[in-house]
Amino acid sequence: MENKKLEEFNNYIRYRKVAVIGLGVSNLPLLDYLHEKKAKVTVFDEKNINEIPKDIMDKITEYAFEFSLGKNYLEKLKGFDLIFRSPSCLPTVPELMAEYERGAIVTTEIEMLVEMCPGTVIGITGSDGKTTTTSLIYAILKNAGLNTYVGGNIGKPLFTKLSEMKKDDVIVLELSSFQLMNMKVSPQISVITNITPNHLNIHKDYEEYIEAKKNIFKWQDENGTLILNYDNEITKNCEKEAKGKVIFFSSKEKLENGYIVDDNVIKESEDKIRKHILNTSEVKLRGIHNYQNICAAIAATRQFVPMEKIVETIKEFNSVEHRLEFVREINNTKWYNDSASSSPTRTISGLNAFNEEIILIAGGYDKNLDYTPLAKPILDKVKTLILMGQTAGKIFDSVKQEMEIQGKTVKIYMCNSLQETIDMARKSAKPGQVVLFSPGSASFDMFKNAYDRGNQFKKLVNEI
Repeated sequence: MENKKLEEFNNYIRYRKVAVIGLGVSNLPLLDYLHEKKAKVTVFDEKNINEIPKDIMDKITEYAFEFSLGKNYLEKLKGFDLIFRSPSCLPTVPELMAEYERGAIVTTEIEMLVEMCPGTVIGITGSDGKTTTTSLIYAILKNAGLNTYVGGNIGKPLFTKLSEMKKDDVIVLELSSFQLMNMKVSPQISVITNITPNHLNIHKDYEEYIEAKKNIFKWQDENGTLILNYDNEITKNCEKEAKGKVIFFSSKEKLENGYIVDDNVIKESEDKIRKHILNTSEVKLRGIHNYQNICAAIAATRQFVPMEKIVETIKEFNSVEHRLEFVREINNTKWYNDSASSSPTRTISGLNAFNEEIILIAGGYDKNLDYTPLAKPILDKVKTLILMGQTAGKIFDSVKQEMEIQGKTVKIYMCNSLQETIDMARKSAKPGQVVLFSPGSASFDMFKNAYDRGNQFKKLVNEI
């Protein structure tokens, strides 16, 4: 076996007590792997036995794994050598902290992957734009003929592919704050698209969220590369903590060095000399936030791929599903699905992507976020506002306050279901307008997740 670190790990886990917390997507392939390597596994999950799919329970039974399920599922988390936590189980959980202090190794599938990967890892995080940037980086590398993998928050779990990976491979990972929390290893190339308040219903505070994001570069050495958004105060300041090379991108500043969006042209700036890369009119992606994502993707792939090949892929790249995704045109009104917009800043980016008048459908599950910053962009861009979900009241109050300040009005409708919002949007829509479904909130009040929400929206719009 070429991979020494993996070989050592495989030898270490043989007959060791290993806990797997959470039966989510990232941990399922681990069960097969740990069984094959003869680890003594106990599976933990807060779901009850009847909520766990039968095929998974059959596998646990077949492998003779112990399990602890339901309300107090972590009560038996004692005396383990190694613990794999799922991203949804934070390392700050008291039972996990107690095991860590006792001497257990607490890790995640993704951390072990970064630790043991023989190739180059490119990691992407941020509050907005992660998936588009990750998908674009992967597409550029793949189209250039490199052997590349995509994983983390998107794609398939890659830990069990480690034995196939080679030194020249490039692994592209989308990383959330929950995956990065307590990580003790960083990718060789790290991208932070931006940092704005998010997931404050789960993180202790904004500071904990920011510190988790910073782990994407904190463990780099002087050979590492960190790609940062110059226009975001928090990411800009990360430069001070970086040990390796820093590359900035910006849509507001004409940087002396880095990648910039300047007068609808994406440019490479080196020692104040600016080279034209491509016009934004040649790109299928819409909105300034997406031009920033393109700059980040160019910076991350420039050392691997010739610029003309990068440009070729960018021109062909379509928007990622549920991110400003065009659904259909009805009576000269274009309908867009932006269900992945689960925070106010994402919805602001969505609104700024259009010059047309907008009918906005927004609202959803409350993540304890402030909706005040969304009010002004709504008043500037939106003709009709249609609200639903837990945050409907919060958004309404913010917009009402802004209307009083500006002396302007916007039509606002409150609805109880997605179907109702679509009916209202259809009634309100005029030719030449855009209907934008950009909730600015999480999806868990009415839907399984943001993808389920987006798929339901598309289905209902296509049935009109």
